[in-house]
Amino acid sequence: MKRRTFIKKTAAATAGLSLSPLITACTSRKIDYLFINGAVIDGSGRPPVMLDVAIKNDKIIGIGKFGTSDAARVLDISGRVIAPGFIDIHTHTDIKLFANPRAESKIMQGVTTEVGGMDGDSVAPLTDEMRERWNKNIKPEEGFTVSWKSFPEYFEALKKNGHAVNFSSYVGQGTLRDSVIGNSDRPASNEDIKKMQYLLEQAMADGAWGISSGLEYTPGSFATTEEITKVASVLGGTAFPYTTHRRNEGDRLIEAVTEAIAIATGAGIPLNISHLKVEGRRNWHKTDELFALIEKAQKEGLRLTFDRYPYVAYNTGLANLFPTWAREGGTDKFLSRLKDAGELKKIEKYTRDKIDMLGSWDAVLVSSIHSKENAHLQGKRLPEIAAAWNIDPFEAARKLIIDERSRVGMVGFGMNEANTERILAHPDSVIASDGSARTVNGAWSSGSPHPRNYGTFPRAIAHYVRERHIVSLHEMIRKMTSLPAAIVGFRKRGKIEKNFFADLVVFNAETIQDNATFENPKQYCSGIDHVFVNGKPVLRDGQFTGELPGKILKS
Repeated sequence: MKRRTFIKKTAAATAGLSLSPLITACTSRKIDYLFINGAVIDGSGRPPVMLDVAIKNDKIIGIGKFGTSDAARVLDISGRVIAPGFIDIHTHTDIKLFANPRAESKIMQGVTTEVGGMDGDSVAPLTDEMRERWNKNIKPEEGFTVSWKSFPEYFEALKKNGHAVNFSSYVGQGTLRDSVIGNSDRPASNEDIKKMQYLLEQAMADGAWGISSGLEYTPGSFATTEEITKVASVLGGTAFPYTTHRRNEGDRLIEAVTEAIAIATGAGIPLNISHLKVEGRRNWHKTDELFALIEKAQKEGLRLTFDRYPYVAYNTGLANLFPTWAREGGTDKFLSRLKDAGELKKIEKYTRDKIDMLGSWDAVLVSSIHSKENAHLQGKRLPEIAAAWNIDPFEAARKLIIDERSRVGMVGFGMNEANTERILAHPDSVIASDGSARTVNGAWSSGSPHPRNYGTFPRAIAHYVRERHIVSLHEMIRKMTSLPAAIVGFRKRGKIEKNFFADLVVFNAETIQDNATFENPKQYCSGIDHVFVNGKPVLRDGQFTGELPGKILKS
């Protein structure tokens, strides 16, 4: 769609609309910031309206038409959209805010709130051994260490550090299992389950928002359906969700989603499916069956939603190409199995079958490497690395894992556009990056990261609304604001509404654009003018202000 046509359609949606439901009185004689002449998309799913937005301190105090004399600062946002700040419901920013408190790549996308503790992996509660493991994976140039073990200690450290975005966290089911059982593939005893339930209860009392799982990763993958259900049942009867990176996203996708539904239903809590996708060419036809399964569960009373990033490639560890049983017991045992000729045959068979599902080894791009020695391989496809080493791609993957002690990231090109559009357009889907707050230089710019770290939210608008028109702009904004707020349970966030927190983004609907690509990912997006967090300008006229007004959001 041409930009002029896009703007005309947005304006047409405003014409003749009754404004009375949104107009509220401004009771204060003093306004800190008054946004005038902008198109308000309030996050509810309603079309845009031409109104002013007034904020004082950290709250929205009025939406309507105001004189400018009562305002300390007036921002004329003619030709722009003003919307609630975007809520990134699935992130891995958990510790990155310590080295990157300005959260540049997220603020530049209009993100004002991040949710961590995803894929079964939270930064609390930790044992001494788990804390040591975290610190071994932090590079010296990142300039900080994990000093905490509990959520209160973590939140306090984050508060002292300061951060531009609001931050909240789930509790990782894998973290709970690791705390109690370690990285062992053994059944949990009744006593183990009681300990995990206690840790979950404590974490929730400390301000966590639900429980997440990452069942393609160890040690969470070693838990049975029954174990996860029993642990999660601590939250039974509440609105706190079970959010899951399920056991399989390809050949056993339907079985994995069926298990997720069974866990949430059995525990008596809502379900949010993380980064819903249909992975692998031979599985792309399963989308109809997938949606039928989801809709059946919803009709039977389960509150079921899902999130997704607007790309056809995923990002994970290279180790995820190898079977979970080979990773049991931790890194040393994993590397030992990769060197054992007897074990290697079984491992190779599994890995080659997974590559066949993806289509070819060309579907694997190495995105991050821990050592400086191999850093030059970042951004290369696995066959290119294999050719340089004069070995088979499987052997290249094995060598990288061994040389880097499994600290290698990958981007996998496993999805297609048709399914991606269907998932993003579904009324119960939300936009989420599955990425981190990064920079374009310095410690958090290393590697060749997935472009979703830099461009998720603008891409959803630029590509899927403006170009592909899979949904309206106001519907896409709902998927980024009020819907994720409702899923997690955030209060007074996700809408432009009186007495809601003043998390706001102002952008040009004609020019908002993701610039990050798989070939050149470290590029901030364009078209966003202002980002306010809790009433403070973090981005003004496209420039960082240095403000760090983010809050820890506790349940």
